[in-house]
Amino acid sequence: MTICAGLDFNFLGQDLVLLAQKAIYWKQEKTLIAADVHLGKVGHFRKAGIAVPRNMEQSDLSTLSDLIFEYKPEKLIFLGDLFHSDMNADWEWFRLWRQQNKKLRIILIRGNHDIIHDKHYLELDVALHDQLIVGPFLMLHHPLPEAGLQEAESYVLCGHIHPGVNLSGRARQSITLPCFAFGKKQAILPSFGKFTGRVAIRHERQDRIFGVLEDKVIAIG
Repeated sequence: MTICAGLDFNFLGQDLVLLAQKAIYWKQEKTLIAADVHLGKVGHFRKAGIAVPRNMEQSDLSTLSDLIFEYKPEKLIFLGDLFHSDMNADWEWFRLWRQQNKKLRIILIRGNHDIIHDKHYLELDVALHDQLIVGPFLMLHHPLPEAGLQEAESYVLCGHIHPGVNLSGRARQSITLPCFAFGKKQAILPSFGKFTGRVAIRHERQDRIFGVLEDKVIAIG
């Protein structure tokens, strides 16, 4: 896999790189941040009798490995929904992947799909949190409602929504791109997992929106 150059974005005094692989590399913290990987979703669908190409099973782990090789992070933070549902054969792929990245500190912010018992993550040296403050950021899975944002003392980084931005052409063509959506007090990351959908979100005029193309990230608003 060829790693495309990310988009440098200085935000709150921090140097972020918005990646076309739908993750963020945070330079000061030497940290890779990803939301909604949904490992095991392929196995979950296969168990339900839904045909899914087998080459998708390890695709997201392979992408993570490529990013780790390229950026050499010391820490990896998952903003919830790392694994899609209960344990299946894909857990063993994750176990093998973790063994290949033993020195990497991994943190999981629990999401609504993270129902696998804590002991299995702890056995793989994955730290678990419901929320976590790192520097100027509050790491969550679910976005905060407006009332919660007013009370939050830190800027929120979260996932869950699988955000997209809709672009329309003159000939009535339209496409919904995954996006990074940075609002006044909260940023929602695109879903990292390839086997996930996206929903076009409403945003305010002052929000900063970055669309994700196959090989680059572009500023939209």
